[in-house]
Amino acid sequence: MKVIIFDMDGTLIDSKKDITISVNHVRKTNHNLEPVSEEFIVECINMEVRNLPYLFYETEIYLESDRDLFEEHYKVQCTQNPYLYDGIKDMLYELLAHKFKLSVATNAPTQFANIMLGSLGVANLFDVIIGADKVSESKPNPEMLDKILESYGFDKSIHKAWMVGDNIKDIKGAKNANINAIFATWGFTPIPEHNIFARKPKEILDLVI
Repeated sequence: MKVIIFDMDGTLIDSKKDITISVNHVRKTNHNLEPVSEEFIVECINMEVRNLPYLFYETEIYLESDRDLFEEHYKVQCTQNPYLYDGIKDMLYELLAHKFKLSVATNAPTQFANIMLGSLGVANLFDVIIGADKVSESKPNPEMLDKILESYGFDKSIHKAWMVGDNIKDIKGAKNANINAIFATWGFTPIPEHNIFARKPKEILDLVI
């Protein structure tokens, strides 16, 4: 058995426009703050250590009113502008043709991952789609990846697994789960110190098949 676990935002899809629109909606509605840019949102999300409520809304912790308003707005907004990166869909179908098991591990909430991947016509290609709300700690903690591997009855002595992501958290999560990692250079973050890269989705095929 061969398993590939994908990160979502910045790896499978570009979602930064809608995340930014919803964050700015909360900033304006609840805090009367000026809008921030897509680049700022991406930088914040991908910081290894950060306080997102302060960066987004200038509060020390997430206020329930901010969380509720974001989720209400983003549930509609999240399907407006996301798109699959070029070559992703063909790459996924090619992996399935070679009998790979495919799943998604995202630090986004599971409901949004299902909505977005469903709207883009690829949710049915994955056996498991799991978000940070389904585990006690998100990536780089390996809990999310371990849950997916356990669902397959994964045995590392005879099976192979890879994590594909665009963030150092994905790479560290794979290391903590004791599986291989491929860094997707087309995503949201600069290239980290790592030894396996894919510069286009089709290069993943060369690395795993």
